[in-house]
Amino acid sequence: MLFFVNDYCEGAHPKILEKLVETNMEKLSGYGTDVYTESAKKKIAAACGCPDAQIVFLTGGTQTNQIVIDTICHDYEGVVSATTGHVTCHEAGAIEFSGHKVLTTETKDAKVVASGLRKTLADFFADENHEQMVFPGMCYISQPTEYGTLYSKKELEDISAVCHEFNIPLYMDGARLGYALAAKENDASMEDIARLCDIFYIGGTKVGALCGEALVFTKKNMPAHYVAQVKQHGALVAKGRLNGIQFDVLFTDGLYTKIAANAIECADRIKTELKKKNYTFCIDSPTNQIFVVLENEQYKKLTEKVAVSFWEKYDEGHTVIRIATSWATKMEDVEELCKIL
Repeated sequence: MLFFVNDYCEGAHPKILEKLVETNMEKLSGYGTDVYTESAKKKIAAACGCPDAQIVFLTGGTQTNQIVIDTICHDYEGVVSATTGHVTCHEAGAIEFSGHKVLTTETKDAKVVASGLRKTLADFFADENHEQMVFPGMCYISQPTEYGTLYSKKELEDISAVCHEFNIPLYMDGARLGYALAAKENDASMEDIARLCDIFYIGGTKVGALCGEALVFTKKNMPAHYVAQVKQHGALVAKGRLNGIQFDVLFTDGLYTKIAANAIECADRIKTELKKKNYTFCIDSPTNQIFVVLENEQYKKLTEKVAVSFWEKYDEGHTVIRIATSWATKMEDVEELCKIL
């Protein structure tokens, strides 16, 4: 079977494994206070062009989203998201489980629209009963989006301006940020993201690490006693070295974006073949996730040889599938997939 189900099916980049083995018997302090974690923080801050960045390492994306939203939003606040946002659709109600409603706003190409966000926020405060409603306490976006689309720098600037107008933080989920940065259509750098977002995270789980996400507070806005709050959520890792060492490697000599480029190259090759064979795309994604509409029989036949993700039912006779590439996808597997297509 060829495997194009997701971008976290492999383990870790060999350089990470080498460093983990090399440092395995070193005795290091716990909870992210070791020298490798400090080194990783400095490298990430430099990559963000944000020397004052405050950085915390967490283990997974849903965990990170829940902790950020729960620790930043007041208990009477919810988080505004695209209708297709990960926190809206694919986190099993993790945000609501922590007591914060997900409030949806206008979406285009799976992205929050600045004008729609402004209307959502303005309509809320114009409602004379808003004291009895869930307050919008944060705006959540992801780069790339759940459908692999990208926010342009201008779109981020517009959304950021609306958030500042209404005095709510802009939070970016960067689970696949490496693939966004490597995409040819991307014009928003890591520095742009740090400038325009109040909080964002750099995904490691899906971009070369065994696990781990680097949460970045960009405006000296980390809540007080954040380690204690992370521990209250059961997310403080005793062997913090695990995340520190991995991100120290990923942010040495630009490895993070270098390896992400492989996923884009492989995805582009697959998209070229799909277009040549007149397949129908559900949405035009410039990153490593490809969403294709197949007849149900085509879908059944394809999955005899290729593992892909079911995404959604398109209609009674068609299914949307996702083909995902990663930092570790081999071009020979891509070529084999193209033959099967």
